[in-house]
Amino acid sequence: MRLQNIGHFYKNSTKALRTNLLHILFLIGLFINFGLYGQEKDSKDSDLGYLIKNRVDSLTQTIRFTIGDTLPQTTVNKKRETLTDVVDAFAKDYKRLSRKENKMYLYNKAEVIYGDMVITAGRIILDNKSQEVFAAGIVDSTGAYTQMPTFKQGDNLIEPDSLIFNFKTQKALVFNSRTEQGGFKVKGEISKRQNDSIYYLANAKFTTAEDVDDADYYFFARKIKFVPDSKIVTGFVNMYIADVPTPLGLPFGYFPLTDKQSSGFIIPSYGENRNRGFFLQNGGYYFAISDNADLAVQGDYYTNGSYGLRLESNYNVRYRFNGNIALRYEKLLLEERGFPDFSETTVYNLRWSHSQDQKSNPSSRFSASVNLGSSDYYQQSVNQNNTGNFLNNTLNSSVSYSKSFEGELGMNLNISATHNQNTNTEVINLTLPTLQFSVGRIFPFEPNNGTKKGAIQNINLQYNVRAENRITTTDSLFFQPEMFEGADVGARHTIPISTNFKIFDHFSVSTSANYNEVWTLKTFEQRFDEQLRQVERDTITGFDSYRTYDFSTSVGTTVYGMFPFGDDNKIKAIRHVIRPSVSYNINPAFDQYYDEYVRTGIAGLEDEVVEYSRFEGTLNGAPGNQFSSSMSFNITNDLEAKVRKKDSTLSGDERFKKVMLLSNFGISTNYNFATDSLNLSPLSLRGTLPIVQDKLAINFLGTLDMYALNSNNRRIDKLNINNGGSLFRLTRGNASFSYSLSNKDFQKKEGEEEEEEDFDSESYLNGGRPDDLFGTSEMLNRPNPDKEPVSDENEFYNYAIPWNLNLSYTMTYSNTARENEISSHSIMFSGDVELSPTWNVGVSSGYDLRNKGFSFTQLRFAKDLKSWQMSFNWTPFGVRRSWFFFIGIKSNILQDVKYDRNRERDRTLQ
Repeated sequence: MRLQNIGHFYKNSTKALRTNLLHILFLIGLFINFGLYGQEKDSKDSDLGYLIKNRVDSLTQTIRFTIGDTLPQTTVNKKRETLTDVVDAFAKDYKRLSRKENKMYLYNKAEVIYGDMVITAGRIILDNKSQEVFAAGIVDSTGAYTQMPTFKQGDNLIEPDSLIFNFKTQKALVFNSRTEQGGFKVKGEISKRQNDSIYYLANAKFTTAEDVDDADYYFFARKIKFVPDSKIVTGFVNMYIADVPTPLGLPFGYFPLTDKQSSGFIIPSYGENRNRGFFLQNGGYYFAISDNADLAVQGDYYTNGSYGLRLESNYNVRYRFNGNIALRYEKLLLEERGFPDFSETTVYNLRWSHSQDQKSNPSSRFSASVNLGSSDYYQQSVNQNNTGNFLNNTLNSSVSYSKSFEGELGMNLNISATHNQNTNTEVINLTLPTLQFSVGRIFPFEPNNGTKKGAIQNINLQYNVRAENRITTTDSLFFQPEMFEGADVGARHTIPISTNFKIFDHFSVSTSANYNEVWTLKTFEQRFDEQLRQVERDTITGFDSYRTYDFSTSVGTTVYGMFPFGDDNKIKAIRHVIRPSVSYNINPAFDQYYDEYVRTGIAGLEDEVVEYSRFEGTLNGAPGNQFSSSMSFNITNDLEAKVRKKDSTLSGDERFKKVMLLSNFGISTNYNFATDSLNLSPLSLRGTLPIVQDKLAINFLGTLDMYALNSNNRRIDKLNINNGGSLFRLTRGNASFSYSLSNKDFQKKEGEEEEEEDFDSESYLNGGRPDDLFGTSEMLNRPNPDKEPVSDENEFYNYAIPWNLNLSYTMTYSNTARENEISSHSIMFSGDVELSPTWNVGVSSGYDLRNKGFSFTQLRFAKDLKSWQMSFNWTPFGVRRSWFFFIGIKSNILQDVKYDRNRERDRTLQ
């Protein structure tokens, strides 16, 4: 019987393997450049003599073992004359003892236990004289080799075809073993256990492929020695792809082993950039600080003088908190100094994410999500290709601490620092910090027992305070002393009082009053300078405050209308739900907080009295000085029908399903009693019109104005119908929809009728389906964990092609000042086609119908190569025009074994 052998590979941590594999890749590059690689030796050559060369050791004298043979007495390790533990032996069919041979034969599901070592096999022979055990499988009636041995010691498990183990010397020869260590699947011809601290392997191959016997790639090592928890030393190693040797090889390898993270150098990748010359990228050093934290320091260097530096750290304290922080800095030069198109810029970015375990402290919580830096970082960085951040023109950050206090009042405290940055205008808004404190809802007239009834018992009040230190600056002044000069500090205290009750059993009434008090640390006095002919503002530092209040009430109800057509009709009934509401608001004028100054006229013009408030320009602004008394009207409609299903075998209400005909169709307006003209605000319309159930719904909104325009296109106190026009002027309109389609929409599920499911109106309330139109943001150069593996080779050929298509359309009409134009009109689309279980093609793009141009367009190609992954992303035109190609091993252990090329987008440094 031909035996294939597999080596024993000790478990290694991911960090250690990754660090040393980078050394391998670096030496691989040297081998490619100088052609220093060898040829593969025959696995049956003299390499086996590496293990079988000590004539004194009985374990190394005989490779072929026959059941009737007698193992010679070993002369090694004479210090141990007897076994140190009891040997337990079991077998299912028989356990035969031969006194003549001094051997015991075990057959069928045999098992031998000696200390922490367990050997199982189809047949086992125990030689009492030599204190050796031989284990092998058995051949069943079909001729198949079954019940192959297993050798387990501690956490290590080896599955060979046969093995020899000496209880006295603790040495073993393992033939054709298979094992998995540290994510690797290992196979070798002979493994020799010298003792519990040293192992030797000959002609071993290791891979991360699923099937080690038919691996699509593997690394072949002629000689291996490893010491558990210490090191691995190998002889010549080279890479095989589809059993074909490649020139990627090393004369030797050294791998330190540890159960913990280990520090080490990170070998850089090299290449050439057409604008900056040759480069070394992502080189540096990894610091394994402790079990709870690490630090990676990496850098880039280009021959034209550009460079970059990155610090990245991860931390994790179990059951308490975890997070990561990354700081990136780049000095970028375009072309060479002295050239007319030479330019330079500095970009940086700071990202910090921190989350707290909810169980660590239920009453308080600290969290952070920070993304700040140069406004053009994602546009200019040479080592960052984040399309999502490039298309997004804002950066946001938040660091917050919240604390809840136990008790009936339900008090909560929140302290946060926020950051908002517009990368187009380079305006940065900071709050350092924001303090919020609130007291829960209190019902002073709540009865001791029973539910609250009536307006008095439902009276409730709260208390809220919000204090801020707000800073507005620009990108150029960020982290400069000047950014703090215009800081605004203020606080707003709010006490809302409200109640609710019912009248006439069908009308719900809610009433509320709000008291506000605003504090500020500076105000502004204004005066008119007659010589300079301009308004001068003087800043008055010191505490100041003002108080306001308002009142509002609303009444609403729900009306149901049913229009039945009978059970025998296709449409059983149509239901109309109407929700009308009327509200009234009153806001007093707070003139006591306003002053005046006189703006003198020139050339015979009259003087102008200007009214202003000293609180104008402060954090919370000035109180209103205009009395307001207004009433708002709103009505919302829903139309749905009960439609007969196609299944004629159903009975009762099961024969019908609900179908939404019109959702959230609303009309609202407002009438102000305090103004002398233009009392009625424009009419607002909105709604959702389902076209295809669960697939397509059109969202629309519009604004209708009753008042006319004058020759200067300004609203006048004259109805449009009395000015020669229609009853209403359409001043603004918008229509949009999203549509998703896939191959599943055309597949009939087993045991189901070909009909639509019940319509869920909730998914349309916020403007269409919640699908991500532009697909997921996962990287195509990494494997997809959600994809089901191919279980049958025929699936590669007899295959239903999955596909999906997402569309989004929007159109906006503007006519506020007689412009009568479509201000925006565009369509966006994305889709993916799975040509086979291993081939995926995708596209994302859009077209601006108004400006006649394509939006950001990306083509994606991905190929699953079993143990490898290949991808190609291409942006064919636009400011992000570029392409990226990647092929590499899926396993994280060997993620640095890869080949990637790209054409970077064009950049113009400012």
